[in-house]
Amino acid sequence: MSPDLPSHQLSTLPPAQPKYVLRGHTAQVHAVRFLRRNSRLLTGDADGWVILWDVPIKRPVAVWRAHAQTILGVGVWGEVEEKIITHGRDNKLHVWQIRPEDEAGLSNILPIEDLSVERKPPWLLHSLDVNALNFCSFAMCHIPNSDPSAEQNILIAVPGINDGVITVTSLPSQSRFVAISPLKEFNTGMLMALRLHHTSTSLTVLAAYESGHVALFRQPAPGQPWRPAYVAKTHVQPVLSLDLAPEVGAFFSSSADAIIARHSLDASTEPILLQTKHAGQQSLVVRSDEKVFATGGWDGRVRVYGTKGGMTELAVLKWHKEGCYAVAFADVLEDAGHIEANNVSAGQANEVELTSRATTVSQRREADSAKTHWLAAGSKDGKVSLWNIY
Repeated sequence: MSPDLPSHQLSTLPPAQPKYVLRGHTAQVHAVRFLRRNSRLLTGDADGWVILWDVPIKRPVAVWRAHAQTILGVGVWGEVEEKIITHGRDNKLHVWQIRPEDEAGLSNILPIEDLSVERKPPWLLHSLDVNALNFCSFAMCHIPNSDPSAEQNILIAVPGINDGVITVTSLPSQSRFVAISPLKEFNTGMLMALRLHHTSTSLTVLAAYESGHVALFRQPAPGQPWRPAYVAKTHVQPVLSLDLAPEVGAFFSSSADAIIARHSLDASTEPILLQTKHAGQQSLVVRSDEKVFATGGWDGRVRVYGTKGGMTELAVLKWHKEGCYAVAFADVLEDAGHIEANNVSAGQANEVELTSRATTVSQRREADSAKTHWLAAGSKDGKVSLWNIY
């Protein structure tokens, strides 16, 4: 997998293998998400169970049944990512509080060990009634705030009751922010995927549909109706996933067909289509450094692509024998594992070195996990594979 090796050596390398495999779910895994500087991993399954994993030691620290039906998506919110968002097909979106100090009071008994044991759920902060008639997960973004001491507000987008309607709600107020009307010129069918992106001045809403269309909505001016700034039908089958790379100026879509499409965020250019010859790439996610994105496929393979140019395929990760339904990258943390060296005098250098040597095994594990370029894949087989890439 190393990009520095000659092509004739790459062909002789053995297939890449996952660094670890997490076995805890009894049903297919539909959602994965890293949090807290890559020290934790959230996974959610088709029976409504959620597991919070300690990544450095690969053990569960919190297990509870968040929903009565399939988990559609998970997210995190808060200054130290202590609020966990879960969205289920039971028409509920919950916000739970799990601070680091709360983990010791929660169950760590995995579903695969015993489904009958009652598990104490975390503290439920918010619960919203939402439409979940389809498999479209929620989207969220943070609202920029000039006051760092103020509570962090977020926006949550979900499908409305009527086909094609997008409902955006503000939290923690739980007030309606906007309801975006369906595309009138097209028979799009159901919403299949959503993404939000908030800059200091404006909100962008990305939507993907059963018909194969994707759309980008913006509000032309305050008080005016939201309108589509860009609409394209780049897929012949329902779109399954969306993600965006703001610094690259692009967003990406994958579908039940074999096409991956790259779209311009400013709607200035025609979309670029990549015919992968691999139908059913259900989950697409861009890494935080925006250099690569990954897809989880119905064929059980995870594929990694470059975000620029022609979206070059960089790696194919094969381990699961059944389809991969969810993928997630760990954040790329530039400061991970480094001691802050600014303003350290020569006389303090020895003290810093001694402190560094005295760090505990646990702290070293945390530092190693923070700087590892993890890629997690959740599968129909109930397992979650962890890969260390690029």
